[in-house]
Amino acid sequence: MHRTTFLGHTPINPMGFGAMQLSGPGVFGPPADINEARAVLRRAIELGVDHIDTAQYYGPDVVNDLIREALYPYPENLKLVTKVGARRDAAGGIFPAQRPEELRDGVEENLRSLRVERLALVNLRLVGDGRGTSIPLEEQLAALEDLRAAGKVGLIGLSNVSEANVKQALESVDVAEIQNGYSIIDRQDDALVEFARQREIAFVPFFPLGSSFRGGPARLAREAVIVQVANKHGASPVQIALAWLLARYERMLPIPGTSSLAHLQENVAAAAIELDADDLAILDRLGQETEARSSNG
Repeated sequence: MHRTTFLGHTPINPMGFGAMQLSGPGVFGPPADINEARAVLRRAIELGVDHIDTAQYYGPDVVNDLIREALYPYPENLKLVTKVGARRDAAGGIFPAQRPEELRDGVEENLRSLRVERLALVNLRLVGDGRGTSIPLEEQLAALEDLRAAGKVGLIGLSNVSEANVKQALESVDVAEIQNGYSIIDRQDDALVEFARQREIAFVPFFPLGSSFRGGPARLAREAVIVQVANKHGASPVQIALAWLLARYERMLPIPGTSSLAHLQENVAAAAIELDADDLAILDRLGQETEARSSNG
């Protein structure tokens, strides 16, 4: 990887790894090939990844167990980032778990399953419509702040949030990370990225290649402008989409997830691609046009 940036005051490589896809279909149950999943995790570390995003409710339990089995004892520079605020039922449904005691239990479960005494960062994920919750936000954040003061949590982040949520949170805690869906084909959080830039808050885009609702990698490969830039750099459309994110904001920390060794290597290699001003101009127009079509459709 060609540069480092920061998560809070901690140096970090720009390309992380989202571990969600290491579980079974629907982020539920074990993967089809457990050995391949462990191999992907080990290879990510070899390639310089020092930021793994996970959650106890991925599986549930499955992904954290895989991370521990594959990587413990962990490299000293590895940042394990998790999230709390949700739970799964026996059928794979996802439900809010945002009462202060549930958040504390969630952090403790992550600590236990990952076999660490401290998590680099814990994201509070707002569940439901993604923009609010019946539990006052300040009460949820107070629970995480207590855990931070106790040394169990290094930094606090927010996931699935609006700018209003972030502004409210900043009244009571330092926010080190915003984690929302964002990509070159999903630009609805452009303003929130700018807000993060102004406050020097890391922005961690989940679905950095576009969600399945937006067409994902297959959609990227159909966009002529992305293919044009990819051909110019001898790269893939996926790599150009990731390179665009890295060029968008210094503290942009994509966490593309995969259960494939080949895709992992492709994703990580995108950090070495330097897009020039012409590339960024045409790619930026594409993103804005895509968002306009989505808003009107």
